[in-house]
Amino acid sequence: QVQLVESGGGLVQAGGSLRLSCAASGSTFSSSAMGWFRQAPGKAREFVAGISPGSLSTYYTDSVKGRFTISRDNAKNTVYLQMNSLKPEDTAVYYCAASNYYYTIPTSYNYWGQGTQVTVSS
Repeated sequence: QVQLVESGGGLVQAGGSLRLSCAASGSTFSSSAMGWFRQAPGKAREFVAGISPGSLSTYYTDSVKGRFTISRDNAKNTVYLQMNSLKPEDTAVYYCAASNYYYTIPTSYNYWGQGTQVTVSS
């Protein structure tokens, strides 16, 4: 079992930055792929970024490439999402998730946090 708790969301102006954190409990964090998803009102959940267990590989959806950075600290059981140059269309609830399989497969993520709201004003 893995329990995930996100933090760091909030209200920011367009062009600003936020860093989301996700603290994980359980002994399997260092062997788990981790990802960030988001869901805007009335839209489907979107896979934003993923990172392999040893941080060697990352994935980003096209709309956030060059602006968002996913990272992890296995010693702290924490995964981060640094979000720069934020746009109003980044507004969504952001969820942290863990996978026992490959970091680029959205359907493989089976442990979820409760989500944190990110609102970007224009």
